[in-house]
Amino acid sequence: QVQLVESGGGLVQPGGSLRLSCVVSRSSLSFYVMGWYRQAPGKQRELVAVITSGGSTDYADSVKGRFTISRDNARNTVYLQMNSLKPDDTAVYYCNAARSGSRSWGQGTQVTVSS
Repeated sequence: QVQLVESGGGLVQPGGSLRLSCVVSRSSLSFYVMGWYRQAPGKQRELVAVITSGGSTDYADSVKGRFTISRDNARNTVYLQMNSLKPDDTAVYYCNAARSGSRSWGQGTQVTVSS
């Protein structure tokens, strides 16, 4: 089964930037539609960004123009570049791999936006 490991979270001031990484193992990244989700305390998990195997992307309205999802199939890694961060972006961010109706999740990485 595919394994996902996220990294890159941390504490950042409003207006700052972070880049999250998700390394895929035990399978090839090219087989999957990859997504980043987030879950804030007391809220449901929500989709942030998704990228298909062909490179098409889609974003939640709340992050459009600020976040960029990308994939490097050679490195088996998906990235989420987050700019102009806001306190409302504070959440645990999860990487997701979807293929043929099945989904796999990483363990999550905490992003905290605070002054």
